[in-house]
Amino acid sequence: MSADPEFAAKAADVIGLYLGPPTNALVLSVDEKPSIQALERKTGYVHTSSGKIVRGIKSTYKRHGTVNLFAALNVATGAIQSKVTAVKKRPDFQAFLDDVVAEVPPSQEVHVILDNYATHKAPKIKAWLARRPHYHIHFTPTSASWINQVERWFAELTRKQIRRGVHTSTNQLEAD
Repeated sequence: MSADPEFAAKAADVIGLYLGPPTNALVLSVDEKPSIQALERKTGYVHTSSGKIVRGIKSTYKRHGTVNLFAALNVATGAIQSKVTAVKKRPDFQAFLDDVVAEVPPSQEVHVILDNYATHKAPKIKAWLARRPHYHIHFTPTSASWINQVERWFAELTRKQIRRGVHTSTNQLEAD
């Protein structure tokens, strides 16, 4: 549980955006999944207790590098916009934000839900936001990034593609 003294107010703010977004506003749930490893896992076949034979993943693997994934979930449509980078630094995050909002009309209100990661609060990010007064940032409570809906998408991506995947290169991991 979050020890954030503003937990209730921050949670209500974010949940309010999900349940009643402002009219004609774009609401984005944004975060990053850092250091996703391209692992070449050994596989074999395992007999389950029900008698089925399934492909099993053994605990031995070979590492082939890492990638970082930035993602923005459009809360209204569920559409995901993402970008894979070799490193996770403030300029990469800012470039991702620029890509995400490139097609947004200058007059449209944009609400961005973020966790409290230091990159999200960096002075250059604050300056970027100051040049866009129609952008509104909503931070999740400290230690409660699970309120950010894009985290749910990361969980499914991990479960379906990353955890049991066999990736012999970062390019293959990125494609998957």
